[in-house]
Amino acid sequence: MRRMGRFAEHRPLGCLSFVVFKVQSSKETIMATPVIATGTAVPRLQVWANRPKKPTAASSLQILERSARSEPSSDFYGGLSEATAKALQKVEHTASFPAGAIIFMEGQPARGLYILRQGRVKLLTTNSDGRTLILKIAKPGEELGLNSVITGKPYDLTAEILQPAELAFLERADFLKCITEHGDACLHFASHLSRDCHAAYDLVRLIGLSQSVPERLARFLLDWSSNGSVMDGVVRVKLALTHEEIAQLIGASRETVTRTLSEFKRQRTIELNGSTLVLRNKPALENLVAA
Repeated sequence: MRRMGRFAEHRPLGCLSFVVFKVQSSKETIMATPVIATGTAVPRLQVWANRPKKPTAASSLQILERSARSEPSSDFYGGLSEATAKALQKVEHTASFPAGAIIFMEGQPARGLYILRQGRVKLLTTNSDGRTLILKIAKPGEELGLNSVITGKPYDLTAEILQPAELAFLERADFLKCITEHGDACLHFASHLSRDCHAAYDLVRLIGLSQSVPERLARFLLDWSSNGSVMDGVVRVKLALTHEEIAQLIGASRETVTRTLSEFKRQRTIELNGSTLVLRNKPALENLVAA
C-alpha cells in the first residue's frame, strides 16, 4: 500500500482486499473493510467499513471469499424454526479473514451482524490511555455485534480476529426484517442477549471481586480448559493467547501474568508446551479459586 497525501490506497492481498491504517502505536493494523472498488482512495483516518453491496452473479464484497463449504452454524440457528433459519441464511454473505484483521471497531456504526463459523475472535475495549480489556473470546457458533444491531447504537466493542476465521455477515436491515417477520426469532435472540449479559456479570465479578491475580488467572485457566482433552487426570488444550492478551482478559499487567504462570509451572500445577496448556494439578487451581 502506498500513501497519497492524507489518503490510503487500497491494494488487493491475494483474492481479498484490505486497507492498512497507521494507528497511534505505529503498528500497522489490517482492517477487514469492504471496499467499493480496488484502488479507490478513502480518508486515511477512516476506520469502518463502507456499506457492503448486495451480492450479484458478477459482484460481491471484495473482502469476501465465497466458500462452497459454508454451511450454517448449528449453534447460532439451533432453536429457530426451519422457515426462520432459511430466511436468515438467504441473506448471509460468507467471509474469510486472517489473524489480526479488525472486523469492526468500537464507536463504528452497526452495519450488520457477524456469525463466527471458524476460528476465534477477541472482543475488546480500549480507554483514552490505551489500556485494553478483552471482554470475551468468541468461538464458532457465536454472533458478534447483536446488541448494537438491534438497538441501532454504534458497536460498543472492537472485534479482532485472533485465529484465521470464517464469518457470515447479515446486513442490519436484512436481519431486522427477518426477525420482524418471524416471531420465534425474537425470543431466540433475546436469549442470546441474556447470555451475553450474564457473561458480562461474570466478568465484573471476576475482575472486581477476585482478591488476587493468581485467583483470576486460575479461574481463567479452568474456564479455558473446560473443553480440553483429559487423559489420566491431566487436561490438555490449545492456548493461542499471548501473556499480554491473558492480562487483558483478567485485568492484570503482562508482567504479573508472566510471573504467576512461572510460579504455577514451578509448582508443577501447569505446563506450557508451545501453544499447548497442560493442567497437571487441576484441583490446585480449583482450591485457589475457592479460597
